Amino acid sequence: MTTSGLAHRVTRTGILLALMLFAVVPLLSMFTTALAAPGSTPQGLSWPSDPHWHNFVDAWSTANFVALFRSSTLIVLGVVPATVAMATAAGYALAQLKVPFGKAIYGLLLVGLTLPFEALITPLYYDLRSMGLLGTRLAIVLPLIGLLMPFGVFWMRAHFLGTEPALTEAAKVDGANTWQTFRRIHLPLATSAWSALSVLFFLASWNQYLLPLVLVDDPTKRTVAGGLGAFQGQHGTDIVLLCAGSLLIILPSLVIFLIFQRNFVKALMQGAVK
Repeated sequence: MTTSGLAHRVTRTGILLALMLFAVVPLLSMFTTALAAPGSTPQGLSWPSDPHWHNFVDAWSTANFVALFRSSTLIVLGVVPATVAMATAAGYALAQLKVPFGKAIYGLLLVGLTLPFEALITPLYYDLRSMGLLGTRLAIVLPLIGLLMPFGVFWMRAHFLGTEPALTEAAKVDGANTWQTFRRIHLPLATSAWSALSVLFFLASWNQYLLPLVLVDDPTKRTVAGGLGAFQGQHGTDIVLLCAGSLLIILPSLVIFLIFQRNFVKALMQGAVK
């Protein structure tokens, strides 16, 4: 190995280790803090001499995570399948079909990517109130579907633009119509893309905090992120239980990512190659 090659390898390894520490150290700090004595304020990254494992049980009961996990699951099931299905179909249409005013429609969707959630809270509030949906889980599900759609279409369109046109032509020669070509050829080939998109939408829905806080009054109908407010008292915040509750919220997201990790990385690598 040449000197330049060794230096490149050392530099690359150093950068990867730095990024790994940047991601792992906060989680380790949260974990050690979650095991400290209740009501205490731990300093630094140190393992407690007497770990209090019951802090996770206390955090679970204090924040009423049973109801919040159920509510978040319902919200995720309402948002992710519908948004991924519509984004996949729209991305395929804009990439592979001759849609009237397709470029204009795609341009409007790109404008949607620039709009922050915070800028839409007030009009959403009044619109949902006029429809009688304020205070229900649909007040969270419907706006999230609309807010996530632009990115979903952008993601799936980029994937379908990279597929070989010869596949579509071969399907037409075999007598397949548009729906059959999409369902039997392009959709299976896009498994990595829409699986990765599902993970991203799951994270966005599961960790959503602002929309449920503003649009739903009942705490048990919000997402799990809203449960962190249970650890904030009038005179201070219970840091230990807050960290324990945060780890409980992170756990499902971590499990979902580990399950779909291969598809997620494959989708990113396909985009890099293209």
